[in-house]
Amino acid sequence: MFAWFQRLLPKTGGFFELFEAHATSVVAAAGALGRLFNDGEARAEHIREISEREHDADNIIRETLLTVRRTFLTPFDRASITSLIGAMDDSIDEMQSAANAVDLYDFKDFEPGMRDMVAIIIDSARLMAEAIPLLRDVGANGSRLHELTERLVRMESHADETHRLGLKAAFQRFGAEGNGLEFAVRREIYKHLERIVAAFEDIANEIDGIVIDNA
Repeated sequence: MFAWFQRLLPKTGGFFELFEAHATSVVAAAGALGRLFNDGEARAEHIREISEREHDADNIIRETLLTVRRTFLTPFDRASITSLIGAMDDSIDEMQSAANAVDLYDFKDFEPGMRDMVAIIIDSARLMAEAIPLLRDVGANGSRLHELTERLVRMESHADETHRLGLKAAFQRFGAEGNGLEFAVRREIYKHLERIVAAFEDIANEIDGIVIDNA
């Protein structure tokens, strides 16, 4: 009787497809963020696209959490599944927060440090999107996954330094002028950019944990 019941239950739940769909949304949002920080035109369009991709990602994470609850056998530990998709969602949530800050402050004076951090975000999103499908066969892809997560961690370290130097330059520029508001706006935007990159490091750590547990 129990074996018959098991056959009626979802087995894998389509988690890999959900991960990959979410990764696609993250990459698309990162691309729109890049256009927002580098394109003087169509700012509203880029902000809207980021919001739309974040909405898509929200739908995917809700479906993932529902699937975790209703699936009898999962490809990884349930906590690993929810932690990974949560870290992925943090990255796109912070992209929307960065876009909202740009919109709120009507910010257009993007500094080289900001653009450098956005370039790191775009590269990190692409690395993440390359890594996620490899989770379908952790045993065969463990080495490549480790290479990709190492690169994500190194990029986060580079972004930290870019963040620090950018804030320092902004403080020297606007602090000397006594313009605390301009500095505060830049600090807010840098903060969100730094949090995006930190979320990619969290994704790398979650992937490493899955590899260790399942390779």
